[in-house]
Amino acid sequence: TFSQYARLLFETPQFFTVFWNSMKLTVLSVGGQLVLAVPAAWAFAVYRFPFRRILFTLYVMLMLLPFQVTMLSSYLVLNDLKLVNTHWAIILPAACSTYPVFLIYRGFLNIPRALLDAARIDGAGEWRIFWKIGLPLASNGILSAVVLGFLEYWSLIEQPLAFLENQSLWPLSLYLPEISLQQAGYSFAASVITLIPPAFVFFIGQDYLEKGIAASGMKE
Repeated sequence: TFSQYARLLFETPQFFTVFWNSMKLTVLSVGGQLVLAVPAAWAFAVYRFPFRRILFTLYVMLMLLPFQVTMLSSYLVLNDLKLVNTHWAIILPAACSTYPVFLIYRGFLNIPRALLDAARIDGAGEWRIFWKIGLPLASNGILSAVVLGFLEYWSLIEQPLAFLENQSLWPLSLYLPEISLQQAGYSFAASVITLIPPAFVFFIGQDYLEKGIAASGMKE
């Protein structure tokens, strides 16, 4: 009933805390991925340097490693950096994810090399080429990486459970399972509100997601 929504929105400060925790973790993780993945993908796709293919292959192979394999080493590193039990323990590893690089790389790879060479002949610098040509033409891959990243990090469970001890730092994905069966109506209301941000992002970015995934499947 609507009473559960009223209770959730006006009488449960903890829900707002975990909701904004999820928003903070997701937005900063995806933003960090863009800062790191877009230039890396551009370098792999556009520039030719020794061992590029081998390095890219090794880099992408990290996608095959599940979190369970890297959890212990990640915990040890984060603990030495005094980041365990902080949101940065989730954000920094997420920002260094390799999947966005692979997805965006394919978008940059589809840009005709003759177009880049023509821009250089006309006197455009590398930064201007990247900003004026690379980003607009690879926007589908970049936006699809944003959509997939948002959907993934909005529903994280293992990483927060492993690295966050303080429940006030928990995201919604850990808060919802804590609701008891006797509060089924309250749990349903919380689940509906939790669904709104990812559903909105998916609805807005659905076309970019399809085009970006289609481009990532093209062979070099």
